[in-house]
Amino acid sequence: MNFPNQFICATEEYSTYHNFVPSPYFRKEFIPDTSDCTLRVTGLGFYRVWINGKEITKGLIAPYISNTDHIVYFDDYDLSEYVKTNEKNVLGFQLGNGMQNAPGGVIWDFDKASFRSAPKLAFLLNVGKTQIVSDTTVKTAPSPLYFDDLRAGVRYDARNEIDGWNMPDFDDTNWANAKTCATPKGEFRICEADPVLPTGVELKASSVRFGKMRDFTPRGDVEKMSHPEDANDGREGYLYDFGKNNAGIIRLKINGRPGQRVVLQFAEMMTDGEMDYNNISFYPDGFSQRDVYICKGGEEIFEPPFTYHGFRYCMVIGIDEAQATPDLLTFIICTSASKVMGTFCCSDETANTLYEMCDASDHSNFYYFPTDCPHREKNGWTGDAALSSEHMLMTMNVEKSYIEWLRNIRAAQKEDGQLPGIIPTGGWGYQWGNGPAWDAALIFIPYFTYRYTGNKEILTENADAIFKYLKYASGKRDENGLLAYGLGDWCPIGGKVKSTLKFTDSVTIIACAKMAAFIFDILKKDNEKAYALNLGAELREAVRKNLINKESCVADTDCQTSQSMALFYSIFNEDEKAKATEHLIKMIHENGDFLDTGILGARVIFHVLSDAGESDLAWKMITRREFPSYGAFIEFGETTIPEFFGLPKDGLFSHNHHMFCDIKNWFISCVAGLKYNPDGIKHDHVTIKPAFINGLSYAQASYSSPAGEIFVRWDRTNGGADIHVCTADGITANVVLPDGTQISHTGDKVYKCSL
Repeated sequence: MNFPNQFICATEEYSTYHNFVPSPYFRKEFIPDTSDCTLRVTGLGFYRVWINGKEITKGLIAPYISNTDHIVYFDDYDLSEYVKTNEKNVLGFQLGNGMQNAPGGVIWDFDKASFRSAPKLAFLLNVGKTQIVSDTTVKTAPSPLYFDDLRAGVRYDARNEIDGWNMPDFDDTNWANAKTCATPKGEFRICEADPVLPTGVELKASSVRFGKMRDFTPRGDVEKMSHPEDANDGREGYLYDFGKNNAGIIRLKINGRPGQRVVLQFAEMMTDGEMDYNNISFYPDGFSQRDVYICKGGEEIFEPPFTYHGFRYCMVIGIDEAQATPDLLTFIICTSASKVMGTFCCSDETANTLYEMCDASDHSNFYYFPTDCPHREKNGWTGDAALSSEHMLMTMNVEKSYIEWLRNIRAAQKEDGQLPGIIPTGGWGYQWGNGPAWDAALIFIPYFTYRYTGNKEILTENADAIFKYLKYASGKRDENGLLAYGLGDWCPIGGKVKSTLKFTDSVTIIACAKMAAFIFDILKKDNEKAYALNLGAELREAVRKNLINKESCVADTDCQTSQSMALFYSIFNEDEKAKATEHLIKMIHENGDFLDTGILGARVIFHVLSDAGESDLAWKMITRREFPSYGAFIEFGETTIPEFFGLPKDGLFSHNHHMFCDIKNWFISCVAGLKYNPDGIKHDHVTIKPAFINGLSYAQASYSSPAGEIFVRWDRTNGGADIHVCTADGITANVVLPDGTQISHTGDKVYKCSL
């Protein structure tokens, strides 16, 4: 099936904060002589599609979000079950702005993107051997959706609804003809990523009360962009608390009055009893996660298209007390990664709650690709994704989505190998927001995807880009052979980065080079493998010469991040590791057994401690309720993992990030002891080596591997433990007992051991 090359639009004028241009409807009638009908369609930025009044859009937002100078995504539909042969049928479309026109993306220069335009539509309808394409015979009219933005929200005037507009018997005589418009520059592709869909979880508010919103202070560069329409909305209304922070859309069900303006303002935090969205200050007031619905009168149901929000709270302005019932709003939770691949639970409710919080953060931040937060940015930050890639692959079905996102990363890579910090981008992120720890997504994601899924395609597709990046990084070395460009140990506890950029950058590229060499070895690319190994060796030598005290076995600036990274990535020699580990443990004890890293150190420190037999110390650092710790988040009332280890009084940050969530990995691989394919090449093998944490009576985990299901559970007994291991046929396991005994396992068995 070919791609349509003719794009159409309703107007070339695009919507802004100040000038609202309604989302357009499109209609195309056809009379098929066969039920063999297929549709290939794209709508830039987003589209919805109906056939004879029935919506068949594949997900919450479609198509895939991309820079259309790089890639233009299409979706395919089989219409055979919907069309009526030898009768009039109609295709209906609605377009949203999406990334094609993103007023809410001004902070990241999406308003300056070369691809910016009014929404565009292209489709190819195959009716048997006949093809019908998008052209000027398609009819168009404005829809009731008079403003929409992926980040800022939508505005809908139900009084302007057009009954039956997408039905065959509708009279579109007064509709305008569509206009032709420029074809996007990007490669045309069919989207292979999983769609964004409701998870099946719908939440009702745990409480509803009258309340106030805190005064809002936008960033200076967007402060003057507010719209006069919002001037009289006020800052009081009915506060709906859904009990948990998450991401998705609201279903509004109201018996409205004609012209009644209902404002839905979303937020994830409260300050001094008032709903507060000042941590989402990148937008003018009235556009910071706000949906507006104007009633036509009577029983009405509204679900906003072309957007989603991250929130726990919704303030409803413009309703009366009788309308403020629990049934007014329903929180529909959505994600692209709804299938569970791995699980964990144990006898400690703090750990279970933290796992659930991480899981909610991961799913809230997976909308086609991993995003940094579901409310403020919705950007595909590469550094966050690199840090989360392993634990997401262990627990979520993200393989196809990673493959697709990497195609966009490669498309954004410059000829010299440089990468931006966000994908997609309209050009922002090459001069700030990137660097080795962020660019590592290009290598980490293929490496871990292959390790956990066995998908070799992802290695083949990215090999050349990885090699290009390694050469780029090599060329950035200074006179001492070290690297220092981009961001370092981001979001440090206490607000101060303690490791040097030269250390974290250089060690990150050492890790990248090692993974790249593994990838090149799998692909039999000997020259590239040799280059990667040589680069890694040269960088390691430079780090050891300039940033390691070989006598004291102290790395860099003598901080938790540097010491744990040096251990995790084998910067210390084997004969140095014991002393280096002893120093790390001493450092932690001197800090009161508290974590003191940023995102790079937090990714590795607990694994380093477990490798040293100090899992109980890692457990304490994670689960204790005193600040700073993960357990303190529970004390503060968080239900997802925040961007910072901050106190509630320092709340102007995101409360729903995934970059600190690798403790999911640690719970599964260290506490439960399920270490799938540890050498990276045996996709039918698992090592079972639990850490029997003091105070735990049991821990269990599972993983759906390419070769079948893997389950492990250990239960403490008098003086020992029972380890229950169950593996699918064809999977082998190496069960490591506390005394070091190793047992070759298949099937379903229980092993008794002493502790």
